[in-house]
Amino acid sequence: MEDKILLAHGSGGKLSHDLVEGDFVPILHNPLLAKLDDAAVFELSGRLAFTTDSYVVNPIFFPGGDIGRLAVFGTVNDLAMSGARPLYLSIALVIEEGLPRVELDRVMKSVAEATEEAGVKIVTGDTKVVNRGGADKLFINTAGIGLVPPGVDISGSRARPGDRIILSGSIGDHGIAVISQREGLQFNVPVESDCAPLHNVVADMLEVSGDIRCLRDPTRGGLASTLNELAQQSKVGIRIDEERIPVQDAVRAACELLGFDPLYVANEGKLVAVVPAENAESMVAKMRDNRYGTRSAIIGEVVSSHPGRVVMTTSLGASRIIDMLTGELLPRIC
Repeated sequence: MEDKILLAHGSGGKLSHDLVEGDFVPILHNPLLAKLDDAAVFELSGRLAFTTDSYVVNPIFFPGGDIGRLAVFGTVNDLAMSGARPLYLSIALVIEEGLPRVELDRVMKSVAEATEEAGVKIVTGDTKVVNRGGADKLFINTAGIGLVPPGVDISGSRARPGDRIILSGSIGDHGIAVISQREGLQFNVPVESDCAPLHNVVADMLEVSGDIRCLRDPTRGGLASTLNELAQQSKVGIRIDEERIPVQDAVRAACELLGFDPLYVANEGKLVAVVPAENAESMVAKMRDNRYGTRSAIIGEVVSSHPGRVVMTTSLGASRIIDMLTGELLPRIC
């Protein structure tokens, strides 16, 4: 049974210590974590951003990523949406009894690779094991701390009429990748998750101008729900152009097959920005130089009419109201 997780691995006894010190610490090793104290102690000064999120994606492995990569980048991106430079993360695992050790090791190695790619450190964590059936293989919670540069003030309530809406790339990749793996769907052109860290894209944008009004990563609920959130928070209208929104052909085809609208499908490596009109073109040019923003585009603008509403000009020239997602399009997507 040593090749599977046992309830005893969550007991706090010898098997727990063997799992943490034998598996997790060597993979995630850094000086702060190696102390194995109940809390990590480090020095910071300035304005801090702090966030937390939980991940229950099913399946835990999917094209382009897995639950570990998703957990790291999801928290890194939440920090980045405040303009912060992510520094330290915590990780807590809820493991179902019977999970193969090889799968757990694969996830933890992915976590380590993701932290290296993002330039952050996991400095504290926790492990719990629940009875078989009490979880679905593995759930992960991550929390993160980052530093916000002086003078940066990014909020969903700061959009103003005349501002431009920027999208950092194609939409719907993550949701379609996960659902295709879950349901065993095969497409002529494979679709991979866009799971990626975005803080360096944000840093590039801030080099152009510190005046970024709003930033959001359109995860659950997709681009449509995110734009509605911004319109409602800022009490403004938003108009977007369907033909300017990047969608991969394979994602578009999959959505047509499954009856989905790409506007509502989850993303894990894209951002939406609201910026003053005079900075929009130069920001997009800078973003396109970053490997995570090569398809960045201006997709619309903030307007004073229809406050709290998002309206899209379709490819046929008509206007369509884009509501927030109602219900659950794709459960357990992150």
